[in-house]
Amino acid sequence: MPDPIASYRSKASRMSSINFVKENKEVIVAEGANLRLKALENDIDLYKLKGKLMNCGGYGQCGTCIVEVVTGMDNLSSRTEVENRKLKKKSQTFRLACQTLVEGPVSIKTKP
Repeated sequence: MPDPIASYRSKASRMSSINFVKENKEVIVAEGANLRLKALENDIDLYKLKGKLMNCGGYGQCGTCIVEVVTGMDNLSSRTEVENRKLKKKSQTFRLACQTLVEGPVSIKTKP
């Protein structure tokens, strides 16, 4: 039987990159990192005025951390049901940063 802890450590030790297009900034992250958390940790502003005043703190309830995936859609976790509801009228390239896990290199446009 495979060791789940060894598998977790192996995945956590693999690194990936997020290229924030508008900010011209690349952030190196561990695979499986939450897109919203890594953006905020690296001083990338995800929110327009309404989101700055009313964001839900990353629980997917407000829908204000919308980003557009420029490249690398296959390197992100699948859309959640929350995203499907909040983004039903948006392009498939739009994601909620709080619901998105980075599993490989991606390019992201903030505040699309």
